[in-house]
Amino acid sequence: MNGSFPTGGFGSGSPFGGAGGPASALFDAMDQLRKTFEQRPGGSTRMARGDVRAAVLSLLAEEPMHGYQIIREIEERSNGSWKPSAGSVYPTLQLLADEGLVSAEEQNGRKTYSLTEAGRAAADEADAPAPWKTTTGTREHGQHGALAKAGVDLAGAAAQLARTGNSEQLEKAVDVLDDARRKLYAILAQD
Repeated sequence: MNGSFPTGGFGSGSPFGGAGGPASALFDAMDQLRKTFEQRPGGSTRMARGDVRAAVLSLLAEEPMHGYQIIREIEERSNGSWKPSAGSVYPTLQLLADEGLVSAEEQNGRKTYSLTEAGRAAADEADAPAPWKTTTGTREHGQHGALAKAGVDLAGAAAQLARTGNSEQLEKAVDVLDDARRKLYAILAQD
């Protein structure tokens, strides 16, 4: 982190001290933790154009899909670390259609995209793993994304507890968080 936590831990005197109330320092620290996990490596929240293209080809090689399914599948397969926007998926689909790699068919009021023979050949030629299986590019995927999500979820739970918990619950929360921190450092200390 950047050292902007209050000096003396979560406040001086009381374990939950602070100017804004008994839990404000805990809330501030957990909010900072949440924001740290939400920051994306490389300063960008976008994947490279080729990553969207590779992801679309990879998914359509499995089965025909509509645009929203593609977005949802990418998000799910990347453990939530990458959710491309419609503004990147649909133009990619149009470009692939213009290149003759995908075709679109109207089904139930939606365009469903599938690979053409040329598109299947292009997907087969791509020997790189699907973008959500790698840690290259401007975002981290896979286990790194899962760790970030777990950290954000933990920070959210602690922040909620800080806002609504009583002092006994807050003391228990500090014990749990201290224990979790010790266990994380113990994992790093293992060979």
